[in-house]
Amino acid sequence: MDFEHSQRTRNLLERLNAFMDAHVYPNELRYHEEIAANRWSQPPVLKALKAEARSAGLWNLFLPDEDHGAGLGNVDYAPLCEVMGRVHFSAQVFNCSAPDSGNIETLIRYGTDAQKDRWLQLLLDGEIRSAFAMTEPDVASSDATNIAAPITRDGDDYVINGRKWWISGLGDPACRLIIFLGLSNGDAPKHQRHSMILVPRDAPGITVKRPLTVFGYDDAPQGHMEITFEDVRVPAANMLLGEGRGFEIAQGRLGPGRIHHCMRLIGLAERCLELMCRRVKTRTTFGKPVSEQSVTLERIAEARILIDQARLLTMKAAWMMDKVGNKAARAEIAMIKVAAPGMACKVIDWAIQAHGAAGLCEDVVLANYYAHARKLRFADGPDEIHRNQIGRIELARYGEAG
Repeated sequence: MDFEHSQRTRNLLERLNAFMDAHVYPNELRYHEEIAANRWSQPPVLKALKAEARSAGLWNLFLPDEDHGAGLGNVDYAPLCEVMGRVHFSAQVFNCSAPDSGNIETLIRYGTDAQKDRWLQLLLDGEIRSAFAMTEPDVASSDATNIAAPITRDGDDYVINGRKWWISGLGDPACRLIIFLGLSNGDAPKHQRHSMILVPRDAPGITVKRPLTVFGYDDAPQGHMEITFEDVRVPAANMLLGEGRGFEIAQGRLGPGRIHHCMRLIGLAERCLELMCRRVKTRTTFGKPVSEQSVTLERIAEARILIDQARLLTMKAAWMMDKVGNKAARAEIAMIKVAAPGMACKVIDWAIQAHGAAGLCEDVVLANYYAHARKLRFADGPDEIHRNQIGRIELARYGEAG
């Protein structure tokens, strides 16, 4: 396996790191101040940074086709994603953030020409944002076959009802499109019962009930919303790929997104380890620097081991996806989805401990970053689902019991 960066990736990494140093890190505090001043509005600094990034050619780097993006495979994009992960909001700066990245790939792969004409270019240009509505409060959504919100055909339209929650991105005032996963064919085989359909954000019958918080953080202005759909009517032409093909679409969009999540978490963990190391070198307890306390050295060493392990495993998964496809890499994709969030939670927790009480408050970013890492143990499937899959794949190596 060859994880060495291509010359193109090395060039992009150099430019991306320079952009982060010159524009993103110096504006991190300003971003949070502008959010605090006007929580559910896009901060002006983000708009300015996006314009700078686009002018610099650091735009839509996640897309593997050169017609729309940088044309990078998973191995080449992964290290760029790690750099973007070092600041929680910075993937947006480069138009590489979820859920837009997954929704853009969905439209490119499965959208009709008319669907693309209406939505795709606006998303590629960063003029609008989007949301993905799957999870429901009344069923165990970790098993997506439980999704029950109905999509019902009525003449030339579909009518949508149901209650969804944890819908990321929908709080952003720039959100204009929702990809909705619902039950359209209840009597069909289990994995052919669900469909995905495009729903304009301003369609009558959509109500935002509340923004949900993660340990008190509302992730404004994107948020994680609880919403209801009451007789929301959209044209039949908005159906993606065809009735009953929702799981087929989901499998196509999930693999790359998991690589993105994991590499961004690795970047986040690296940033928190840096903060930890800088902190412990400036504090003294019981007559010597905190950095020389044995427990601190052990945690720093363990953090380095865990981060590098997670990176190597994620790069292996990326390499396999590029070389043999998502299906053959399903065990590795499941493994990174367990390993990376767990690693990040542990490293950030140690960083919080090293900062003392300051690590718990808004004076440093660690508590916010911990909340973000912790929620990713649910996003794209909870740990338990991935562990079950890994276990079944491992047992299958041994055939029938004899």
